[in-house]
Amino acid sequence: MLTYRPRWVAAPASLLLSTVATGISAQEEETAIPGVPLGFVYESERVPPIAIPPITGPEWAPQVQGILARDLDYSDRFFVMKSLPDGLQGEGVQYLLWDEFGADWLLTGNIENSAGGAVLDVELHDIVFGSVQARGRFPLPPPGEPGFRMAVHRVSDAVVEWATGDPGMAASRITFAMKPFGNPDSQELYIVDSDGEGLQRLTWDDDLAISPAWSPGGDRIAYTSYKSDLPKIYELDLVTGQERVVDADGAGTNFFPAYHPDGDRIAFTVMGTEADGIYSYDLERDCCRSRLPGAHDRDFTPTYSHDGEQIAFLSNRFGITTPQILTMPSSGGEADLVSPYRFGQGGYFADPDWSPVSSKIAFVGGIVDKRVYNEYDIFVADTETGDSRLVQLTSEGNNEDPSWAPDGRHIVFKSERSVGHGIFIIDTATGRTRTLVANVDAKDTDWSPLLAGDWVAGGVRRGAPAGRR
Repeated sequence: MLTYRPRWVAAPASLLLSTVATGISAQEEETAIPGVPLGFVYESERVPPIAIPPITGPEWAPQVQGILARDLDYSDRFFVMKSLPDGLQGEGVQYLLWDEFGADWLLTGNIENSAGGAVLDVELHDIVFGSVQARGRFPLPPPGEPGFRMAVHRVSDAVVEWATGDPGMAASRITFAMKPFGNPDSQELYIVDSDGEGLQRLTWDDDLAISPAWSPGGDRIAYTSYKSDLPKIYELDLVTGQERVVDADGAGTNFFPAYHPDGDRIAFTVMGTEADGIYSYDLERDCCRSRLPGAHDRDFTPTYSHDGEQIAFLSNRFGITTPQILTMPSSGGEADLVSPYRFGQGGYFADPDWSPVSSKIAFVGGIVDKRVYNEYDIFVADTETGDSRLVQLTSEGNNEDPSWAPDGRHIVFKSERSVGHGIFIIDTATGRTRTLVANVDAKDTDWSPLLAGDWVAGGVRRGAPAGRR
């Protein structure tokens, strides 16, 4: 009989810890925030095995199978089984044999060529219940065409949703800023697929570009650039390649744009005026800059809640050496403290990012002593539950610029750790961490929504020199 031991992710089981709790290690005690209950989010969780027999069809069918297998592995919803026995890959689905082999799920597929291109037929089988969970037909462009990989990613996301009821995140991209290779005097925007493939340079301004932000539709990116001397916010249309200046006539310098979930306006930080703070701007009407009522001139880096009713932001109201994370209604009002400020105990918290599907906010921070050594960790707080526990996701190196995936489960961030500089992704449910882009000194990571189009791979390259398009 074929047997298989399912994979288990080992981690502490939802323990509330503090610096005075029994059993805390010396290392944990050193890095914990004084007087703040810390929780380990990682619980023991069974990851169901999924088998993916060879997809039938043209000679490039193995490419499709490889992308699907990696996407489902990176989703952290499945354990992708290797070395499948030939006897189980014939005609029909032998549920009892797959069950004996240890599979919970089986994904089968066939690619057919048609007049308008290829079509991938897939079926997800629930081995435990011996039935077809779901099936679908998905158009595929030929390999090598711009939309090929993204089309397969969308199939992976459909499989995740069929099995779990939750959205996937494969059909998405991450943008970030870094110095171009060979030109250390500038900083440009780059973009990469969620699986680490397709790294592309997005801007060619030969200046300083920072804080990119995706629009809710995934067809625009707003960012701050110094290319006009004073920092201004630009919005790049990824469909047309056209760019415009946001709030072109506004006073002061503008930083840190964040789109409202409706996509019709942005919030951003204004500095260098008599009324600094957080402002909003109507993108559709291209007018009407207004300061957020109740905002302080020491408030920065806004991020909208998933329903657009709230914003989170960094504030220096407690002192410039102890910034904290606050929330307030997006229409203005009283502010509530989210980060664990304790008078006289310091603490440094920044880079808030609100989950696109829940009430959770990710941010970075550490005690003042850690800030001296330039080491931050990533934390998550839930604004809806009222739970005073603060969940710490990282414990190694210096971690900054967290941004949520569209599935509300994964977070991308930049880090400097034992394996070097790079961009990493962490699964907030299991703690599994993988490298997205290795050996780059990047910053300002931002994760796109699920993408309905393939704008960047479609050829938007503003001002790219010949030979780089």
